[in-house]
Amino acid sequence: MKPVVSSMQAWSCVVISAFAIVILSFLATFFARSHEELVGSTKDPEDGPAVASTIWTAVIIYAVFLVFCGLQGYLHVRESRRGAIALR
Repeated sequence: MKPVVSSMQAWSCVVISAFAIVILSFLATFFARSHEELVGSTKDPEDGPAVASTIWTAVIIYAVFLVFCGLQGYLHVRESRRGAIALR
């Protein structure tokens, strides 16, 4: 199987997705618990658990990106071990 994206794009996507999963997980947890700093003002959302469920959906999407890009990176590593010529 051949990689679809370049090696740099794949590993960049892995790093960005990992950071996004961590940060969004914290935000979703705080919204689910209706943390005062996030839902305490009149301009903030009133339904913290509803916002948390939306953020968890984004976390799942980033997890799919992480898996896809990780597999793409793995394919590049496997291809370079075989001695394939890389056209850049």
